[in-house]
Amino acid sequence: MRRFSQRNHLVTLNEINITPLLDLAFVLLVIFIITRPLIEQSIDLKLPKGGNAVGKADARDSQTVEITPQGAYKLNGRPATLDQVVNQLDAICKSNPKAFVSVRADENSPYKYMATLMDKCQKKGINRFAWKTFPDK
Repeated sequence: MRRFSQRNHLVTLNEINITPLLDLAFVLLVIFIITRPLIEQSIDLKLPKGGNAVGKADARDSQTVEITPQGAYKLNGRPATLDQVVNQLDAICKSNPKAFVSVRADENSPYKYMATLMDKCQKKGINRFAWKTFPDK
């Protein structure tokens, strides 16, 4: 007659298998590396050339307005109408005196969209603008 030991049936795991965790971490890392540039520039714009490269401003102070050639506006990556953009900028500039408007407009955008934005902002008392271009090399 055979004797079976109880030890064989009660095997404890002393180590955790981390291979699946590392696989998941690397997959997430690759996903974030690929999607980061897509999140940063939400509209495909061709910025005009000119100007000089300047130092970095505090990201909390910059409010980015993007203008497409068709006249669509985005404030900090969110689509909005011109009036919504101006009202939100007014509220932000009142709460943060260092805030400024950073305008990214396609090089083929009609000037009327940029002029309308600047005119409405100035009527609300918003006078700090930065026009985004590619610096000359």
